[in-house]
Amino acid sequence: MLAILLAHALAALIAPAAVRAFGRNAFYPLALVPLGCLGWVIARWNDVVEVRLTWAPTIHLALDLRFDSLSAVMSALVLGVGALVLAYCARYFTDDEPKLGSFAAWLVAFSGAMFGLVTSDNMLLLFTFWEVTTVLSFLLVGHNSDSVPGRRAALQALLVTGAGGLAMLAGIVILGQSYGSYLLSDLLAAESPPGGIAVQAGLVLVLVGALSKSAIVPLHFWLPGAMAAPTPVSAYLHAAAMVKAGVYLIARLAPAFADEPVWRPLVLTLGLASMLLAGLRAMQVTDLKLVLAFGTVSQLGFLVTMVGLGTPDAALAGIALIVAHALFKACLFLVVGIIDHGAGTRDLRELSGLGRRAPVLFGTAALAALSMAGIPPLWGFVAKESALGAVLDADMLSSPTRLLLCSGVVLGSMLTVAYSARFLWGAFADKPGVRLPDWHAPEVSLIAAPALLALGSLAAGLTAPWMDRVLAPYAKTLPGELTAHLQLWHGLTGPLALTVVIIACGVALYAVRDWFGQSATLLGNADRGYDAALRAMDRISLRMTGSVQRGSLPLNLAVILGTLVILPAVVLAVGTRTGVELRLWDSPLQLVIGAIMIAMALGATVLRNRLASVLVVGLTGYGCGVIFALHGAPDLALTQFLVETLTLVVFVLVLRAFPAEVGPERQTGFQVGRAAIAIAVGIAVPVLAAFAGAARSTVPIWERIPAAAYEFGGGKNAVNVLLVDIRAWDTLGEISVLVVAATGVASLVFRSRRFGLPPRAADAPNYLPGKVSWLPAGRLVDRRDRSMVLQITTRLVFPTVMVVSVYFFFSGHNAPGGGFAGGLIAGLALVLRYLAGGQYELGEALPVDAGHLLGAGLILAAGTATVPLLFGAPPLHSVIVEATVPLLGHIKLVTSLFFDLGVYLIVVGLVLDVLRSLGARLDDELVQS
Repeated sequence: MLAILLAHALAALIAPAAVRAFGRNAFYPLALVPLGCLGWVIARWNDVVEVRLTWAPTIHLALDLRFDSLSAVMSALVLGVGALVLAYCARYFTDDEPKLGSFAAWLVAFSGAMFGLVTSDNMLLLFTFWEVTTVLSFLLVGHNSDSVPGRRAALQALLVTGAGGLAMLAGIVILGQSYGSYLLSDLLAAESPPGGIAVQAGLVLVLVGALSKSAIVPLHFWLPGAMAAPTPVSAYLHAAAMVKAGVYLIARLAPAFADEPVWRPLVLTLGLASMLLAGLRAMQVTDLKLVLAFGTVSQLGFLVTMVGLGTPDAALAGIALIVAHALFKACLFLVVGIIDHGAGTRDLRELSGLGRRAPVLFGTAALAALSMAGIPPLWGFVAKESALGAVLDADMLSSPTRLLLCSGVVLGSMLTVAYSARFLWGAFADKPGVRLPDWHAPEVSLIAAPALLALGSLAAGLTAPWMDRVLAPYAKTLPGELTAHLQLWHGLTGPLALTVVIIACGVALYAVRDWFGQSATLLGNADRGYDAALRAMDRISLRMTGSVQRGSLPLNLAVILGTLVILPAVVLAVGTRTGVELRLWDSPLQLVIGAIMIAMALGATVLRNRLASVLVVGLTGYGCGVIFALHGAPDLALTQFLVETLTLVVFVLVLRAFPAEVGPERQTGFQVGRAAIAIAVGIAVPVLAAFAGAARSTVPIWERIPAAAYEFGGGKNAVNVLLVDIRAWDTLGEISVLVVAATGVASLVFRSRRFGLPPRAADAPNYLPGKVSWLPAGRLVDRRDRSMVLQITTRLVFPTVMVVSVYFFFSGHNAPGGGFAGGLIAGLALVLRYLAGGQYELGEALPVDAGHLLGAGLILAAGTATVPLLFGAPPLHSVIVEATVPLLGHIKLVTSLFFDLGVYLIVVGLVLDVLRSLGARLDDELVQS
């Protein structure tokens, strides 16, 4: 299963390059990925396969995958339909389609994410894949970013399904904590479920997420809006895959939770409401795609009703309906795409005569529509008759409830027959007074995918007993005895009589189809409700923001810092205060350094010269570094010194664009309130630290870190091992923030576009070839600003500093240093080259695009995090390799070194970006001004 996920991830990565190389034909080899994975699913259809990769078991984070009977059915649909849709894309799109490579990548990635979703046993992992499908759906629906309806539909789908996903996450946490496990298999196998109000609340929240994903009333409106997406997206996401995620989750949980008090009232009521109301809307809209969209909402309501009923017979009918719906609805969406391409319209009022002009397409659509209507011998008939039987035999329901449920299913099925006939009539019938549209006959390869799906509906119906053996294993997982079987002919039974009534009444409803178009919709306008909700949230957020943020930075800081002081003080006042000890210093040197830092801090508040203020603030940072060194933390001291030095340089670069001193009009004078807040915060922080230290009730973890660093991380420098191994996830997040910050600074400074490679000396307008200088660009500096001593010193010192940088990088695992410190030293070397020779000297020192360095570092760090998964290890797992190498002797290599190299590159790229943004770019602007 991991191989399937990795295959899809790799295919998604290479998809853009493949489309650039082969155009739309690249979809054919991409389709082989899900098709090949489908072979694995078929080969292991009757097996239960589990993959368990532990990561953080104490907080239930693990890669737990489980392939069983329900996963097999869903995986076959996801991968099989996915392969056909990808092949369809090869002829649906043209080579000049914008962003076709990205579209291909997203579609392949979606297939892999759906497979991960339906095979996840860990609920937190399931939620991760759940949200990945939400994001990919947003990208796919909004593929045509120039289209306003497309952008609106994508955002609407993202907000609705994303909000449902957050509700589901809360429910997952509640269920996981209540059961003591986040594994679905454990929840389903629990012999003594905990019960209680917490479980009921968690179950409702999970169902909210499932129902929103499957577009169940009242959260259905995003699905018709998503029809702005390209047709392959509608056929795959909104017929066979994404909208089935909620149905799948309900089917997965039904064996354990169908008898819970909140389950059936919620699932059955909303399922029937969706079936009926969306069926009525399908009789009113005139866009063929919208007819199918509302039909999908109606069918999803039917599916939710059946899989949520909670009996083995209903489960068998539900899983059969899932297969039937994926086959006929994906086929019909693809047919609409062909009609739209060939006729230039999807409006059923403007289409006429296509049945005669495209008989193969008509036959394909007819098979799928007949299956949707439940006409024998199609698979849709077998599934629907089984569903009717399951409803009639639902003995756990009271007689009135069962009668109401049966009536709702029958009425919804009548509407299904009616809009199925309306679809065929609207797309292919000869309509008096309607001009035949210009028709471009589709390629055979374009019809192949929907034709295979339609033939699949026919083949499944004709081989119903074999399909029964394939689908029955899931139904047997529900409590009770499975008595139903899937077959074409059960004899003269109650479900058959209901089927006859459904078909006859459905045809009658179709005959009065014009009445539906003239009547007012019973659904109302859900889009208006969505817009009204968004406007209300905007108003509330504006009022809340306006009440707490007045646009005054001092006021905002006063509120934040005041809260920091008051809230902990109140809590401490009512809590215990025992065990607190306060030592003013461990040595007199600390007192001296502290006094200097206080004097510098006070000096920063009264100095008018901006540069002087920056320097005295920097001295407080250096003082902090000295205190770190005195406490035996050389790594922290080294990092503090380097960061402080680099920060000073950045401040100096920025201050060149400001007046040297603060003008009288900007001086605020002594502010009592600000001074009081500053003093209060200065007192509160050490007091809180003292209480936090006194609150410790067990052995401090720092006592175990040095031994753990060497035993598990292979390094004697506990700080570096913490950064690149024990808490490497934190470091990965922090360097990601650094990359974002560097990109933001460059974007603000460059405004229109980011510069590429830095300019070299030869690019300067006053460059004179053949002139000898201490630095390659030394002569390009104006004589008034040129320092020969600085240039000579830079020439001599720069190589040494770079060697020191590399030394700190390699020694950091066992001695002070590491990728961060080494990168800062290399950055300071670049600063020295820039100060001595200007922007052209910077280009000579490192002729590399800063963005490339940042990207390479992030990719290297992230790659180091994910490579262990290929070998069955947790993410960011380090391996220690020891060997004897000729000439070099005994070598010990820890793979976290590559992660540290990513940190090194990001820090160097950040410094280079800052120098080019705040230095070289501002140089140009100051010269022009």
